[in-house]
Amino acid sequence: MTGFHHIELWVADLPVAQTEWGWLLAELGFARDSVWTEGESWSAGGAYLTLTTSPNLSTTVHDRRAPGVNHLAFSGGSRADVDAIIAAAPDHGWRLLYQERYPHAGGPDHYAGWLENSAGAKAEIVADAP
Repeated sequence: MTGFHHIELWVADLPVAQTEWGWLLAELGFARDSVWTEGESWSAGGAYLTLTTSPNLSTTVHDRRAPGVNHLAFSGGSRADVDAIIAAAPDHGWRLLYQERYPHAGGPDHYAGWLENSAGAKAEIVADAP
């Protein structure tokens, strides 16, 4: 078997993460499966993503340029779907990245938009091949 079973994102501010990530995940077709005091899980395609906080956080600052995960890339549907998500993202706590090269910042054959949330986490929304 291949593929991810789940991804767990540790967040410093759970309510803000639930608002920002919750909006984006819902737009991408994820469904919130469970909620508990310290987090929540969202599923799609047989895998799930968990947003959770922990008393074991070593820092409250995320640095995507440090060793570790730089960003999560999501299938965003059609080009029109990606455009709609990118257009709406600033109203939901996300900052647009590489706008001067949108939608081809990843190259002429790669249609995608990049976002950064208030905690500094980066998400790439990739359109299906035409």
